Amino acid sequence: MPLALHQDELAPDGRGPVQPKLRSSEGRRSFGGWVLWILTVVVTILTTAYASLLLTSEPVTPHERQVLMDAIRVLDEAGFSREASVLRRVASFRRTDNWWNRHVGHPTAYAATNFPFAVITIYPTFFKYPVDEVERATILLHESYHLFGDDENFALHRVWLAKDRLGWTSLRYGHTRVWKNTREWTLAENPNMFTCGEDGQSDCLE
Repeated sequence: MPLALHQDELAPDGRGPVQPKLRSSEGRRSFGGWVLWILTVVVTILTTAYASLLLTSEPVTPHERQVLMDAIRVLDEAGFSREASVLRRVASFRRTDNWWNRHVGHPTAYAATNFPFAVITIYPTFFKYPVDEVERATILLHESYHLFGDDENFALHRVWLAKDRLGWTSLRYGHTRVWKNTREWTLAENPNMFTCGEDGQSDCLE
């Protein structure tokens, strides 16, 4: 004989058992809610970090900016429109190190890029040692690849491949400090590009 239902378990009208209530999911985040929350946190962190890079460094002067724009124009005229566009429209140029660069250090650099924040620090050597806007364009072309997230090896390789296109040749610039520095750094990162000639150590692009 079945057991009788307790009075508390009957529906208010007494006609049947109370249906069990499902636990409400109210108050819990849905999957979409979690995605939105994570994106909000990430954007907040990136925005704060970006602001800190700008607040701990100084912008370039109007004269320095004009020198930069002249170099970017050289890139445009040489057919590097994508690289020139991101330098002109996206990059934030600074003239002093931010906290990140001070921590990492760039003792021999002409410029340094903070990816993914598109902050480019232009050091005094950028204005002092390049002999003209073509050499400055070469340096900025290198930094543009870092804006896209490419590493040092890739940037050096691509710039060395592009030197003739820029008009930056050994015949005209082989004596300059920027040429010698770039050749040295490219050789260290991409030695296979310098295995030609009778000595087996010459530039294979010449």
